[in-house]
Amino acid sequence: MRLLLMSDTHLPKRAKALPAPLLAELPHADVVFHAGDWVDTATLDLLESHSRRLVGVYGNNDGPELRARLPEVAYADLDGLRFAVVHETGTAQGREARCAARFPDTDVLVFGHSHIPWDTTAPTGLRLLNPGSPTDRRRQPHCTYMTASVEDRTLTEVELHRLPPR
Repeated sequence: MRLLLMSDTHLPKRAKALPAPLLAELPHADVVFHAGDWVDTATLDLLESHSRRLVGVYGNNDGPELRARLPEVAYADLDGLRFAVVHETGTAQGREARCAARFPDTDVLVFGHSHIPWDTTAPTGLRLLNPGSPTDRRRQPHCTYMTASVEDRTLTEVELHRLPPR
């Protein structure tokens, strides 16, 4: 099962559209994750219409229309691997322990907010993934997104994709 992970798209404020390399991944993804800060409903509509399955949440920059359509936390069981998606997880210091306590029955947590790519594993085994932002790199050298696979109840082939400068 192929996964596509993104967050913090901030359209149309940070970019006019999602980058072409990210859009090219949509037909190959069985599940698309978006960890919030969409900003516009057009991006949600686009991903809903072009994704086999979309798992998304709202972020702190998302208004009432997005909050009416999306949860604060979303859960998905993918072939026995338990995922949670949330926008904010707090500061980097202590993140693994804090998230492991908040999501004890989760194998993989997808989150956003910081625009900083993140891939760590808590002592409990919880895998934490932040795909960064495909449209707003902030202080990072590149805009980014992630892909991964689920095989035999295991997360595999986790890859951070760096987008070319716009």
